[in-house]
Amino acid sequence: MALDKTTVANIASLARLEVAPEQQEALAGELSGILTWIEQLSEVDTRTVAPMTCVADLALAWREDAVTDGGYPTRVLANAPEQQDGCYVVPKVVE
Repeated sequence: MALDKTTVANIASLARLEVAPEQQEALAGELSGILTWIEQLSEVDTRTVAPMTCVADLALAWREDAVTDGGYPTRVLANAPEQQDGCYVVPKVVE
């Protein structure tokens, strides 16, 4: 897929990037090269490959799903400008 300067300018605008007009032609070539590589990936037959989250065969460590106070509530509340019953006191924002 070949990109032109107009498309690069549009992509830069959507990404909120400022690209000088004299750099757009070079950037168009680089982006076109990247898209060519991506198009080549669609030619690979992956029907027999199982989905995976990592290329290494690793198992994630599981831990008990338990709610805790973190183990040091006094250190956490030390930065609170105002606290009550072990919690931050914040101003009311909804009427």
